[in-house]
Amino acid sequence: MPHPTSITPERAAKLRSVLERRQPSLTVVFENVHDPHNVSAVLRSCDATGVLEAHGIYTGFQVFPELGRKSSGSARKWVDLHLHDSVDECFSQLRRRGFRIYTTHMSSDAVSLYDVDLTQPVALVFGNEHSGVSDEARALADGNFVIPQMGVVQSLNISVACAVSLYEALRQRQRAGLYHHSALSEEDFAERLNDWYQR
Repeated sequence: MPHPTSITPERAAKLRSVLERRQPSLTVVFENVHDPHNVSAVLRSCDATGVLEAHGIYTGFQVFPELGRKSSGSARKWVDLHLHDSVDECFSQLRRRGFRIYTTHMSSDAVSLYDVDLTQPVALVFGNEHSGVSDEARALADGNFVIPQMGVVQSLNISVACAVSLYEALRQRQRAGLYHHSALSEEDFAERLNDWYQR
């Protein structure tokens, strides 16, 4: 595919290589997360592990925070972000695309992150800094997982929890060979690559 003259061949090759490893069957959902540093860190982890698209849910009077370029590390530029005004809307869209949805919450029915098959189409849902995932999200999800912890304080910052979970997904997917070839159709790949060239 030809690329604009404003982009160097090295840059074009880099973008192609990154896009080839993007994982359309792995996504993150964050619910009412208002700290821009947490959102930025989540998007940076998404970019680092090959997540193609992320989703944010902002209900009621909650609004998506303004992200500074420095804090986001420009990750938002390379991770497509979709915002939703309800849990049902977001989850319905994901289910139509074949995703299983797992929330993070310490409850009696929760399984270990390391027992979840993260090679399947999966959406990992993280709640906000104070109240975690909502009751509605837990009720509508397919399952619930926790990150095993050995300390006194049984919680992690949302951005840390997201990073730990995504790197477990990366480990499983690398072992399954899912980063070895593009998961996008030729047409979708070409369209997205052309779009990346313009960014």
